[in-house]
Amino acid sequence: MNNQSTPLKEYPVKKFIPGIVWFFLVLVLICLPGSEIPTPETWLNDIYFDKWVHAGLFGVLSFLFIYPVTKFNLATRVKKNIIIKISLAAIVWGITTEFIQHFFIPDRSFDLFDWAADSFGILTAYTWCTIKYL
Repeated sequence: MNNQSTPLKEYPVKKFIPGIVWFFLVLVLICLPGSEIPTPETWLNDIYFDKWVHAGLFGVLSFLFIYPVTKFNLATRVKKNIIIKISLAAIVWGITTEFIQHFFIPDRSFDLFDWAADSFGILTAYTWCTIKYL
């Protein structure tokens, strides 16, 4: 280890456990067959409820991984770099879930607008955390 590296114990994995649990919750939800997902009432369709759910799921996912990083004893520039990488990884995960649904989950399909909603949630978490905590 050189003088500029930080001991791993300073950044415990346990800080990311809520994000890891949420990740698997999202994975379970996206793997539900379409026949097991309740059909929303008409008014919920009118307000694009499913897109708000996507934004919320991925916004929380991003927040749960970004927030611990904001508390680490690192230079702001380094934190921002890590947060950008987390956000990009979450955006890639969002599009990946759409492909998983399209190719592997019965009665589910690829929806570019779902991915846009995922990305909106991620970017909202990114913006909130960088403004509030950095």
